[in-house]
Amino acid sequence: MWHVTASARGGIARTGRIAALCLAAAMFGSLGAGSFAAAEARGAPESFADLSERLIDAVVNISTSQRVTTSQRIPTPRVPPGSPFEEFFEEFFNRRGEGDDGESRRPHRVNSLGSGFVIDPDGLVVTNNHVIAEADEIIVNFNDGTKLPAEVVGRDEKTDIAVLRVKPDKPLTAVSFGDSEALRVGDWVLAIGNPFGLGGTVTAGIVSARNRDINAGPYDSFIQTDASINRGNSGGPLFNMDGEVVGINTAIISPTGGSIGIGFAVPANIAQNVIRQLVEFGETRRGWLGVRIQSVTDEIAESLGMDRAEGALVAGVSSGGPAEAAGIETGDVILEFDGRRVGEMRELPRIVADTAIGKTVDVLVLRKGERETFKVTVGRLEEGEQMAALDAGESDELAGEDGTVTISALGVDLSDLTDELRSRYAIGDSVEGAVVTDVAPDGPASARQISAGDVIVEVAQEKVTTAADVRRELDALKARGKKSALLLVANPAGELRFVVVPFQD
Repeated sequence: MWHVTASARGGIARTGRIAALCLAAAMFGSLGAGSFAAAEARGAPESFADLSERLIDAVVNISTSQRVTTSQRIPTPRVPPGSPFEEFFEEFFNRRGEGDDGESRRPHRVNSLGSGFVIDPDGLVVTNNHVIAEADEIIVNFNDGTKLPAEVVGRDEKTDIAVLRVKPDKPLTAVSFGDSEALRVGDWVLAIGNPFGLGGTVTAGIVSARNRDINAGPYDSFIQTDASINRGNSGGPLFNMDGEVVGINTAIISPTGGSIGIGFAVPANIAQNVIRQLVEFGETRRGWLGVRIQSVTDEIAESLGMDRAEGALVAGVSSGGPAEAAGIETGDVILEFDGRRVGEMRELPRIVADTAIGKTVDVLVLRKGERETFKVTVGRLEEGEQMAALDAGESDELAGEDGTVTISALGVDLSDLTDELRSRYAIGDSVEGAVVTDVAPDGPASARQISAGDVIVEVAQEKVTTAADVRRELDALKARGKKSALLLVANPAGELRFVVVPFQD
C-alpha cells in the first residue's frame, strides 16, 4: 500500500489502495489572468540565490492548534465496600475526567504546521484550507521571527484554499500572481515553504506536466513539478523565474510520505477568482448550469457519428435549472461554453464555475448530428446542487407469454414498465421506458454494468417507452450495419447514464 499523508499536518495519515496523494499544499490563484503567449525558453540559472532572497520574506509558516478530547478506558480500582480508600479513589478518577462509562476523557491540544504567502502588504495571507481547518488558534510566523495571530477571511473546501488576515505594525513583503497558463513543461520553478517544520526551505525543479487530474476535487487541473514538496509545504507558493506565484503546492504522490519528485500545485489562474471572492464575500460564488454530464468515449463518439471524442455528454438536466430553461436536453454534447472549447468532460465544471452569475452565454451543442447554439443565463451553484457533475433481417428477439422480450443481441430480458415492476424494483414514478428484468451474466449488457431494475429510456437518442420499442430501434440499427447501440439507461432512482453496448452474435 502507498502512504497518503496530509502534508501540512504531520502525523495525520490516510491509506490508499494504489497511489498515495499527500495533501501538501493548496489550490491557489492568480489574481489577474490571461495571456496565453508562450514564453521564450530560458537556460538553467547559475543560482537561485538572488530570487530566493527577494521572495523568502513573503513566505510564512503557519502553526495551528486545536483542542480535542480523546477517550481512554481507565478502570477504577476495585476496593472492598466500606473501605476507607473507596471515597478517595472515586474522587481521584472523577477529577481525571472519567465518565459514567468508565472512559477517561482528557482534553489536550493538537498542533500542526503548514505554509502560506502574503498577497497584500496590509496583511492578507493565502494558504490551504486543510492547514487551518477546525483550528482554534492560527499563528502566522514570518521570516524575521515575528509571530502574529490570524483570523480566517474565507475558505473553500472544493479548491482547498483559505485566506487569512493578520494585523502587522508595518507593511509586509508581498508577492504577486503570474500567469500559470504561460507555463510550459520544462520551465524552472521554485518552491518555498515549511517542510517538516523546517521554515524557509527553498527547493527548485521544473514543470513536469500540466492539467493533471488527481481526483482531489471537481476542478482538478494541477501543475506537476519535481521541485521537492513534503509535509508542511501545504499552502506554500510555487514561483516562476520572474518571482511570480504560479501555483500553490498542494499534493504529492509518494509510497513513503516523503517527496519522490512528483508534486502538484493548483494553477494560479484557477485560484485567482476563488481568492478574490473569498476576500470580497467571505465565500465562493460559482456559476451553475444545471446538468449531469459524462465523458464522451470513443464508443459513444462513434455511436453519435462524431469524428472524434470531445465535449461533455449531457446525461441529465436539472428541473428548473439554467440548462432546461435554455432548451438543452439529455443526449446533447456540449462542445463550447461561452466561446471556450470543451475538449473533454472535466473541463466544463471549471469553465462554468468561473463564469459570472447572471451572465448570458452561448452554448454550442451537438444534437443528433447537428450543431445548435443556445443562450444560457448562468445561475449560482448552491450547496448540494450539481453544476456539471459526473461521470433489416429477421429479428432474433423473442417475446415471452408474459410480455417479456428477450434481446439476445444485448443479453437482456425486457418488459414494459408496469405498476408491479415499479414496486418490485422500487422504480421512481418519473422514470419511463422498458425495464430490464434479467441480464445474462456473460452478455454485453452485464459487462456494461446494466442490471435488473435498470430502465432503458432511449436507444440511439430515440425515446422508447416499451420493450417492443427497444426491439424495433435495435432492429433498425442492425439493418444499417451498426455493431453497437447507444442506450440511455436510468437506475431505479432515475439517475441517467449513457452506455454503448456492442451486439453479440
